[in-house]
Amino acid sequence: MQFIDLKHQYSIIKPDIDLAITKVLNHGQYIHGPEVFDLETKLAAYTGRKHCVSCASGTDALLMSLMAKGISYGDAIFTTPFTFIATAEVIQLLGATPIFVDILDSTFNIDPTKLEIAIDACQSKGELITKAIIPVDIFGLPAEYEMIEKIGNKFDLCIIEDAAQSFGGKIKNKKACSFGDIGTTSFFPAKPLGGYGDGGAIFTNDSEIAEKLISIRNHGQGKSKYNNIRIGLNGRIDTIQAAILLEKMKIFPKELGQRNAIAKKYSQNLNQYFKCQHVPEGYGSAWAQYSVLAASTKERSICMEKLRDADIPTAIYYPKPLHLQDAFSDLNYSTGDFPVAESISQRIFSIPMHPYLSDDNISKICDILISCKELVQ
Repeated sequence: MQFIDLKHQYSIIKPDIDLAITKVLNHGQYIHGPEVFDLETKLAAYTGRKHCVSCASGTDALLMSLMAKGISYGDAIFTTPFTFIATAEVIQLLGATPIFVDILDSTFNIDPTKLEIAIDACQSKGELITKAIIPVDIFGLPAEYEMIEKIGNKFDLCIIEDAAQSFGGKIKNKKACSFGDIGTTSFFPAKPLGGYGDGGAIFTNDSEIAEKLISIRNHGQGKSKYNNIRIGLNGRIDTIQAAILLEKMKIFPKELGQRNAIAKKYSQNLNQYFKCQHVPEGYGSAWAQYSVLAASTKERSICMEKLRDADIPTAIYYPKPLHLQDAFSDLNYSTGDFPVAESISQRIFSIPMHPYLSDDNISKICDILISCKELVQ
């Protein structure tokens, strides 16, 4: 059994993928070929944003967004400690300071109430300039943007949506990547819409920001190749990746429906025994991961061991929150600072999730997990 079955997906779309790659090989425009701009147009239309600027990765998408907003030394950026390191890594790369905020124990997303308290405290202290919020749509579920956007407006902060895992997610009729001032996503192969290598995209309705992003992704280029008007980076997506993503977009709505159907079956079977991620009314997840919360670290170990014995892969997202990582030791956080994130990190684990998971395999996984409850008791 595969945790994410990319081989099965490829077997279904192989002729179209192979043809798309061959077209790129034939025209030879490997950097910024026509497929790149076609992809940007289709991605913008899908999310409902005015502009889409493709880039080399989800990490670059976040970094470029912060660069476009002029984030630098002395700036405070608020985000969650329960995420992949890239979210906070890019903040420190620019010399700014990540201010972590604990998460909700229901959705595992940043807690808006605690966010407002943290911003107010930072502003009262006066040592840093509060500039932006980076909510993370964890496991594919959009954060509580109605409240977050109100908080952003109250404190005049830019909101950059980290939708690396949530492309395809939504709140009512509004899609992930369309919340806040800027939305970012990743096309890492394991993501709901993933390429065969790295890739990312940035979404905004702000034409001035979009123009800056286009310049930043190509070494700060101005009107000509050797006219550099700002510091930038090599943040371009390859044409071959764009061609692959264009083909995958054709089956994405169907795959998203299949992910949601599988998540529903998991929840129906497991909710009585385990705490699973809560999807609020009106929200839709892209289900990048399906994660289960054990009652204890011991129970998690038992569950993962029993699944492993049955050749069922598992993973832990995330075993240690960012505020306890050595990379952020200079921020002087300690164990106990964010109790919800810490508790969830000690108990959470993820089980196979992809559009081609069979009913038999879903039942097998659920039966093993339910049997583990009896072992713990």
